[in-house]
Amino acid sequence: MPSHVLQRRTVSSLPARIAASAATTDGAHLPTKHFDNWLAERRKAHVFQVDRIPFAEMDGWSFQEHTGNLVHHSGRFFTVEGLHFTEDGQPHGDGPHRDWYQPIMRQHEVGILGILAKELDGVLHFLMQAKMEPGNPNLLQLSPTVQATRSNYTKAHQGGDVKYIDHFVGPDRGQVIVDVRQSEHGSWFFQKTNRNMVVETTGDVPLLDDFCWLTLGQINELLHRDNVINMDSRTVLSCLPAGDTSHDALLRDTELLSWITGERTRHCVRTEQAPLHHLPGWKRHASAIEHETGRYFNVVAVSAHAENREVTGWTQPLFEPAGPGILALLTREIEGTPHVLVQARVEPGLRDTIELGPTVQYTPHNHDPQAEHHPPFAESVLRAPADRIRYDVVHAEEGGRFLNAESRCLIVDTDAPLDPPPGYAWATPQQLTSLSQHSHYLNVQARTMLACLNATKTTTP
Repeated sequence: MPSHVLQRRTVSSLPARIAASAATTDGAHLPTKHFDNWLAERRKAHVFQVDRIPFAEMDGWSFQEHTGNLVHHSGRFFTVEGLHFTEDGQPHGDGPHRDWYQPIMRQHEVGILGILAKELDGVLHFLMQAKMEPGNPNLLQLSPTVQATRSNYTKAHQGGDVKYIDHFVGPDRGQVIVDVRQSEHGSWFFQKTNRNMVVETTGDVPLLDDFCWLTLGQINELLHRDNVINMDSRTVLSCLPAGDTSHDALLRDTELLSWITGERTRHCVRTEQAPLHHLPGWKRHASAIEHETGRYFNVVAVSAHAENREVTGWTQPLFEPAGPGILALLTREIEGTPHVLVQARVEPGLRDTIELGPTVQYTPHNHDPQAEHHPPFAESVLRAPADRIRYDVVHAEEGGRFLNAESRCLIVDTDAPLDPPPGYAWATPQQLTSLSQHSHYLNVQARTMLACLNATKTTTP
């Protein structure tokens, strides 16, 4: 309830406290040198198993007779449907494939991705969870304190309680640091959003199994390791406010916003539902829905078992990409001020035509190296000399919906021109952080790269 007393619109001390946590590379609860043993113990403490199965062996899932859409009998969770995407015109020569059909996930409910924060020994710590997801390449990664769909925390699956959920939806939740709806993968989800939250508490918090308190500095160190910090953690971390140490930028904030609006206006896209069993170029057999070229992704089914989940055993569909992706940010200093090159990226599942993506976002397996158009800057990223590469780590995408979906994440110093090609713009990290406080400006890949970029400020790989 509001206090009915005037207060400062922002908490001026918060960026400094977050910066202090980022500068603290050892924690009051779990020293960094003990983290590997802790994670190994959590892995040994439970039985995890994931097996591919034919669609017919999924429990509660079936293909609708009239559409072929893959649905759950409860009407909850998500559906796999068909989508027809078209873009009228190609304002920037964005490539030849602007009219296509594909499967896509539709999930109406908004989940919560929430990290609980608390001061320990005078330093902000963040409560992270060692969470199994069936699609993770290594199954167990660090997730937010709460990573739950509405079906999870309202017990649509008749499972157990979502731990710590009252800190995010209860009447006595603590001080809100971050609370913003953000998009999910626009190529695989249709207009899917999750509520990204960081809430600080001053009360006692019982420490349950599979959870640990880490400083932001410790988390940033772990972001330099392959497949440790999961995608949901990365997107929440990217939304943390930061002190604006530089007030200069190539584009003023209003100019950057105007450029984004112009890109959204310039692109004219249409999406239409299509029956999943009549998608041109796609075929279904007993264990997968796949494209006839072998590119893009497959829809598959798995049976999963995890002793420490709200439901210990279940079956579900997953999207499995045809190969690993490449995400890259080009960076350069402009008159002493760091900038990154972002692109206005059209994706079929986005709510507002475009969101800002990293400089490079693509899957090489989907391109014929001899014949097809490649994204701008892709070759310069992949051929960058070692002394220009500031960051090079493999991170998995969301393991609750995607199987073995990994991206090589690179941050590369460049002398790319200050006048980028159409559809690209230079922005400062502070400008991106400011945009991350609002919905539908940075896509999920850009938020991953922003979290990685922030991790390079205080940590050396």
